[in-house]
Amino acid sequence: MSKADIAVVGLAVMGENLILNMESKGFTVACYNRTVSKVDDFVNGRAKGKDILGCHSIEEMVANLKTPRKVMIMVKAGKPVDDFIELALPHLEAGDILIDGGNSHFPDSIRRTQYVESKGKLYIGTGVSGGEEGALLGPSIMPGGSKAAWEHVKPIFQKIAAKTAAGEPCCEWVGENGAGHFVKMVHNGIEYGDMQMICETYQMMKQGLGMSNAEMHKVFAEWNAAELDSYLIEITRDILGYKDAEGNAVIDLILDTAGQKGTGKWTVVSALDTGQPLTLIGEAVFARCLSAIKEERVAASKLLTGPAKKFDGDKAQMIDDLRKALYASKIISYAQGYQLMRAAAAEYGWNLNYGGIALMWRGGCIIRSVFLGKIKEAFDKNPHLTNLLLAPFFTEAVASSQESWRRVVSGAVKLGIPMPTIGAALAYFDGYRAERLPANLLQAQRDYFGAHTYERVDKPRGQFFHTNWTGRGGDTAASTYMV
Repeated sequence: MSKADIAVVGLAVMGENLILNMESKGFTVACYNRTVSKVDDFVNGRAKGKDILGCHSIEEMVANLKTPRKVMIMVKAGKPVDDFIELALPHLEAGDILIDGGNSHFPDSIRRTQYVESKGKLYIGTGVSGGEEGALLGPSIMPGGSKAAWEHVKPIFQKIAAKTAAGEPCCEWVGENGAGHFVKMVHNGIEYGDMQMICETYQMMKQGLGMSNAEMHKVFAEWNAAELDSYLIEITRDILGYKDAEGNAVIDLILDTAGQKGTGKWTVVSALDTGQPLTLIGEAVFARCLSAIKEERVAASKLLTGPAKKFDGDKAQMIDDLRKALYASKIISYAQGYQLMRAAAAEYGWNLNYGGIALMWRGGCIIRSVFLGKIKEAFDKNPHLTNLLLAPFFTEAVASSQESWRRVVSGAVKLGIPMPTIGAALAYFDGYRAERLPANLLQAQRDYFGAHTYERVDKPRGQFFHTNWTGRGGDTAASTYMV
């Protein structure tokens, strides 16, 4: 057997499926796992009879690779990645390429790119989205790092990636050092928001409108054939229609406590660090935290009461309002995500292709949807677009949904049904479109108790003033600074 085109380290389900995907596209793949018995199990099992080389040591793996050697690391994020880099570097030559395909935090990828390049090698930190099925059949791939490495991995990555309906690969170079993992992180943050918004819609249907699983299944099926056509709407449709062998609706048997692996939290922390108002994704993360305190909620439900009111409006109208509110809120989620990417690009010196990112998310990944094509069109028309809401298509889409959006949020409030993300999306919209916000009062308060100063509407920006509000404070002001 000839030498391998690429090696994959780590034979958990994502690693195995990526290997099988690569081999099915005509590439010879070397595989290695720290527990070498897994190599033998894989080669004699799922990989039997395929162009896959099982390796029992790093030395054997490196010896079986074409140059420049390409080694893709699919191990748990964090220290295991750093440990493998240290083990592999002594066996690699100048120009060889290490690729981290796990869910690494982008600052780690910034650091690792610099470190590996200092050793004369190249480094790629790439987001891979689509779960087990995507890894096997075609994921969305978001690579960043050493630009010189891209030409060597591009043929493999673009061949194994998901394709749009037009045949375009959902993989393109994202940017320098940690840009690939940053974009994957934002993808996951948007995923948190999309999932929570769908959950709030489901709760309004179930609790507010008294709809059955079968009725909701039908509605989500209809929605998936229109502007909300997406992977998450599709699987929600399937979940609501699924019954076990005993005929039980599985959705009704699942405990209402959500888990999370941290990428949503990373997105919100990055938003705070860069001063960007990612309110919707923040609420999605906190909604999972609130769900996790199940015992507290059960106890509180026996003591704290809400409105006794029941929905007495037009049910069909409310279902259509929910569709429009979900669509408008989804637009806000992406608008906020793109705001964060633009701020990070400025801070870290990345040259991000925003339309290209939307294309990468068109297929293979969890947030894939028809909607993303409109985002690509918006950035293709105006690469310097400051906010998605200002693109004509999205301006009109939100305007046409606005009355429904407000009816949904106010209706949920009256019924005592929480809508943290859909409500936050509407509040962001109202804040973003406001020519004047009450921050003038906030600045007055800050200046009153801390002499933090303020700017004036009748003076040029950048001039700061202080008022001796009590007559006892004097004229001394605190230095002006921004956190």
